[in-house]
Amino acid sequence: MEKAAGSPSVGGSYPQKNAEILSSQYGINLFLAGLLLTFAWAVHAVGISKSHLLSYLITLMLIQLLWMLWYLCRSCTQRRLIRDKDTHAGARWLKCGITLFAVITLILDSFKIGYYIDFSNCLSPTEGIFPVTHAVHTILQVYFLWSHAKDIIQSFKTLERFGVIHSVFTNLLLWTNGVLTESKHQLNEHKERLITLGFGNITIVLDDHAPQCNCTTTLCSIFSQGIYYLYPFNIEYHILASTMLYVLWKNIGRKVEHHQQHKTPFKFHGITVGMICGLIVLTSTIAIVVVYLIQIGRSKIKSELALTMFYLHAIFVLAFMCTAGIVALLIYRLEERSLDNSKNPARKLDAELLVGTAAGSWLLSWGSILAIICARAHPKYTWYNLPYSVLVIIEKYIQNLFIIESIHREQEKVNDDIKTLRIVTISRGSTLSLTPSYKEIYNGRAARDSGEVPCLFKGSICARENGGGGGDAKEEMSQENSSVMHSASDFSFYSRNSVTNNKRRVLKNIAAFLFLCNLSLWIPPAFGCRPEYDNGLEEIVFGFEPWIIVVNLAMPFSIFYRMHSAASLFEVNCKT
Repeated sequence: MEKAAGSPSVGGSYPQKNAEILSSQYGINLFLAGLLLTFAWAVHAVGISKSHLLSYLITLMLIQLLWMLWYLCRSCTQRRLIRDKDTHAGARWLKCGITLFAVITLILDSFKIGYYIDFSNCLSPTEGIFPVTHAVHTILQVYFLWSHAKDIIQSFKTLERFGVIHSVFTNLLLWTNGVLTESKHQLNEHKERLITLGFGNITIVLDDHAPQCNCTTTLCSIFSQGIYYLYPFNIEYHILASTMLYVLWKNIGRKVEHHQQHKTPFKFHGITVGMICGLIVLTSTIAIVVVYLIQIGRSKIKSELALTMFYLHAIFVLAFMCTAGIVALLIYRLEERSLDNSKNPARKLDAELLVGTAAGSWLLSWGSILAIICARAHPKYTWYNLPYSVLVIIEKYIQNLFIIESIHREQEKVNDDIKTLRIVTISRGSTLSLTPSYKEIYNGRAARDSGEVPCLFKGSICARENGGGGGDAKEEMSQENSSVMHSASDFSFYSRNSVTNNKRRVLKNIAAFLFLCNLSLWIPPAFGCRPEYDNGLEEIVFGFEPWIIVVNLAMPFSIFYRMHSAASLFEVNCKT
């Protein structure tokens, strides 16, 4: 039963709190069952096949589709009602990003459908049904997020909690399935690269679950290779969708203050230096990745040169990013601005994801550091791994501090009364006039254009002009002296504001530079440029299977960290 109006709010919170706990436990069990099913398929467990895993995922997607259709229909019938919105959730740039990833995911689904047609003789029907269901799921989910990501649900709250949390963990399982499939492909190429580097003592057979029949068309190689190049975008799509849905789940039943949220559009003005430096890093990173993928595995010399080239480039980029982050933090220490500690699920999730996903990279970096220290033999290229790993730890530590403080800082508010500097001037007839802006006063143009003398600079002249006015003149003089002092105070404000604008411009350039750098550092691991796989030193120290397990667990979080950091830095740039 709903709580009566005027009753204590504490008593009514228990049913909703219980619904939140029950729905979260439902989602966790849903995810764990799917995770074990995925693991069982990966290790060839007896009685478990890929069709079982895909059937489970198809069922989850169909249930989510039914819930989204019900929610959309109910929203259409109540579209005239005024709904509460979370202005911090579902930013437009985030929706545009997830739409881009969704479009590429639809291309991936079309490739999977073509792949199924080519190998239809030996693949189960579920491998053809899955991409079709996934495509419909993707289209409807993107529309749902565009329309309702900001909603604060206040009706049917218990039912909606289960529907939203089901959607969250469905996307997480689809993300896990994509990560596993892409990782198995990377492992097959990784084995061949280690052999070319001279690590012949690593003998383990890897299975990619390839179909046991011949292709029926000539497009098999295009579909099979294209699928793995598109998987990084599919992985990012599902993790972004799950985070947006999680914020929607946290907002169910939330009470919000009704105030106008100021829009902060992205502007290129004033960030030229940061954009140019970031584009240089982006261009050079793409070139490094192309050369790396061409050279790695060709021969031992070429593989070592490719690894050395990658490490040197990454060391310089990370060093510049650390320097930029330190400068930004120093600017924050010089400013005195309060932090916004109001309840905000989207902002809290952003901070938790930054620290949580950074742990993946930190785990890999500490593993590499220990391997370098403990290894008996050290090829020359492995020594570059030491400063690279140390800088990865430091850079993410600094960047997390910068981003988290930036998203918690209150935006500076400027009073409308002081947006234009007012300087009172007096002419021969004691006529008052206002100069347009402080820039004209500063450059001296106002005095030349109007023939008047600003009292701010020539107060003695004003006094002489009114010297014979008796008592009235004295009163006018006292009023004008007060105006002069007020104008001087305004001019002092704009002097301080000029310094503030310079700091803000530096911060915007730093945010733009770090934004492009994080996009650049997302590209190498997402498209197969992974030295953690290829240098071979960690496999010797920790063993092949243990290190591969560590990399496969930590790498998806490391990849997501870069994309999430880029999204957060884009928001920081808009707010600054």
